[in-house]
Amino acid sequence: MIRTGIGFDIHRFVTGRKLILGGVEIPSLEGLDGHSDADVVCHALADALLGAVADGDIGQHFPNTDPRWKNADSVELLRAVVARVKAKGFHIVNVDAAIQAERPKVMPYAQRMRERLAPVMGVTLDDVSVKATTMEGLGAIGRGEGIAVMAVATVEKDESRILPDLP
Repeated sequence: MIRTGIGFDIHRFVTGRKLILGGVEIPSLEGLDGHSDADVVCHALADALLGAVADGDIGQHFPNTDPRWKNADSVELLRAVVARVKAKGFHIVNVDAAIQAERPKVMPYAQRMRERLAPVMGVTLDDVSVKATTMEGLGAIGRGEGIAVMAVATVEKDESRILPDLP
């Protein structure tokens, strides 16, 4: 059984924080505002994975009202989501994240993001895609107010965990 999930996250820029994307620190005068480290790549991937296995969303599992997740490393949140996916009897086939940002230029860091994320999700580098685009000056992202990410994840049920059909 193969299933697919979609994830989306968006955060506004704020001064005084590091910019973390896909578990990689990106040189920038601004970071993203959020309860955790605001890593929109990890958040969108986590939501895509949770969606693929019909297990809620990142806000349900790591609410911004819970002090345990204040300034949390989003790579660790993603790692916890991967454990949930595996506990439901699935393994990750591949993921794809599309970063939407006017600034900074993030494609020079895409390979490092892939290298950081692949082992967390238990997949090969070829199973992780990270790309970026601008919004051509349109909307809040186009005005440089923040960064958004759309992600897709494909998972497959481990055959050894599938119960046989009952008569």
